Amino acid sequence: MASVGTALRELRGAQKSAKGVSLYSRFVNRPAGRYLAAGSYALGLTPNQVTLVSAAFSFAAVAAVALVPPSWALGAAVWAALAAGFAFDSADGQLARLRGGGSAAGEWLDHVVDAAKLTALHSCVLVAFFRFPEAYGTESAGWLLVPLGFQFAAVVTFFGGLLTEKLKPRPAPGSPAAAPSTLRAVALLPVDYGVFCLVFLLLGGGGLFRWAYAGLGAVAALFLAAFLAKWFRELSAVRR
Repeated sequence: MASVGTALRELRGAQKSAKGVSLYSRFVNRPAGRYLAAGSYALGLTPNQVTLVSAAFSFAAVAAVALVPPSWALGAAVWAALAAGFAFDSADGQLARLRGGGSAAGEWLDHVVDAAKLTALHSCVLVAFFRFPEAYGTESAGWLLVPLGFQFAAVVTFFGGLLTEKLKPRPAPGSPAAAPSTLRAVALLPVDYGVFCLVFLLLGGGGLFRWAYAGLGAVAALFLAAFLAKWFRELSAVRR
């Protein structure tokens, strides 16, 4: 089995394109995932096992949001678990490439976990708003619509982007990869999952978390409208 150092060197030369990736994913999550993938490779873990580790971190955080009264300590723990889950989510694909390629079952498992994580996280914010209304300032039932709207935007964006990548024609073999745009990478920060996880650091602030979460939800809805128009325009030129 290769050492961690050897695995890291191989992974640096096998990174996916940074096109369409935010600065957080490019400079924080992918590098963290690279170290986790190298460590997992040295331990003999499979990509599917790493996906399940990612799921364990993510769903532990999700359950805590719904079940535990909000506090600053809870917010720090939830953020740390979500960030770790996101890094392991990057690691499973990198580990698969390091091992010579992934499987259809592995890709399926990865996407199912991602979809379940998105759905469960916003659902548990809704549960938290309902269970602890005095802490969050969500005594008005209208606030319960915010997580539902955020969930809608997040899930449709996830599946819309996934379908667009599947339906778009693949570039010809040997064609140069498009250079990543720094401006686009900055613009995508508000809808990056890693940036979204930071909002849970505000759980102890009650109303502060509520407004920050609602603000990110509004941004997600605006980006969804822009993404849908862009994807439909791109796919309108594709003949099948």
